Amino acid sequence: QVQLLESRGGLVQPGDSLTLSCIVSGRTSSTPTMGWFRQAPGKEREFVAGIRWNQGSYFYADSVRGRFTISRDKAKNTLYLQMNSLHPEGTAVYCCAATPFAGGVMPASSCDYWGQGAQVTVSS
Repeated sequence: QVQLLESRGGLVQPGDSLTLSCIVSGRTSSTPTMGWFRQAPGKEREFVAGIRWNQGSYFYADSVRGRFTISRDKAKNTLYLQMNSLHPEGTAVYCCAATPFAGGVMPASSCDYWGQGAQVTVSS
């Protein structure tokens, strides 16, 4: 059973940076890909970034490419999402997820395990 424990989000100003973390336990080869999704108020959940846990290859949504960085520390079993130059449109609940999907951008429907979610609010 995979368990995902996220760090708290926070309230930041536009242009600020924030890093989320997600401690992963129980991960097996059946979940080779980890990722981050977000859901803004009144909107559907959307993919943000993903990473192949073993290989380290990564992929991003167009809306965050160049500003967000996904990474993992295998020794600490921790997934990270570094978010720079945050926009007010980045206000959302951010969730880490684990999936058996081994293609490119993974759909939310493919994710078997989810973190509890972290509220990130970008506002002046």
